[in-house]
Amino acid sequence: MTGAYRVVHAMRIDPTKVGDAQVFRTWGYEGALIVSEDVKQALDRVGATGTRFTEVTGVAANTPEERERTRKSRELFERADTARETAWCTLGSLDREVFMPIAMSGSWPGHRQLWRVIRREEGRTLLVTHGLSDPFIEHLEPSVGFGLELALEVDAAVKDISKGWPLMLLDRVADEVAEHEHVRESVKAGLFSMEVSGKGMPKSLVTEEGRVAVLLGVESRSLPSHFSTPYGKVKLVTVKALLPSELAYLLEHGAEGQAELARRFVERGEEHLSRPRRKPVA
Repeated sequence: MTGAYRVVHAMRIDPTKVGDAQVFRTWGYEGALIVSEDVKQALDRVGATGTRFTEVTGVAANTPEERERTRKSRELFERADTARETAWCTLGSLDREVFMPIAMSGSWPGHRQLWRVIRREEGRTLLVTHGLSDPFIEHLEPSVGFGLELALEVDAAVKDISKGWPLMLLDRVADEVAEHEHVRESVKAGLFSMEVSGKGMPKSLVTEEGRVAVLLGVESRSLPSHFSTPYGKVKLVTVKALLPSELAYLLEHGAEGQAELARRFVERGEEHLSRPRRKPVA
């Protein structure tokens, strides 16, 4: 996707223009689906739980309170976006494209899953999450959301970002960070390792169990550990893809193994860089 809207408010649909369609997947609107009245009634009949319906036909209400909420939302998110983009531009050449998934996750603070692409020296490509530090949309108060963003760098000029494994891996790691508080707190505290699905990943990274391991928080001489926003400092957490033998080392040595791997990566000149074809350090 090229470009992205920042706030959606009072979305409406005209039933006379949708033909026989019964279900629509929205793009970037809090992970919601639009369903027909027939589908809603069918769900009610079977006693479906976990659903909440809001009328999206007819004329939208436009009270002074709603207008003020829209204005405040736009202002909060624009300031957060501008601060992040300023930080990204110090790291290289920022692509104009903003990437987002078809189905958005409500677990991100602003309910916006966004990624940015930064072209770096020596033909490297840096992918960063762009929304984990959004203000929480439910409260509409200044904040840095989860207080962090993730960064994954590869030593190649990736052309089709949307179909490449780096974005796929960063997406899966970001989901774990967004959905689990204990993961976020561990990531903020220092080095942290996790495993995600290896589907679609380079074979050299995938374990016999079909997983890919990553080490988060490896220090980098070319990336800052934090950057500033009007709402506070945000931690920039690196994501390093591990080889299966390195995961085995971690499982055997625990936290000490994480620190030792990070030391060896720096010693080799690898640092935070993710490369599927390289010699293992363990």
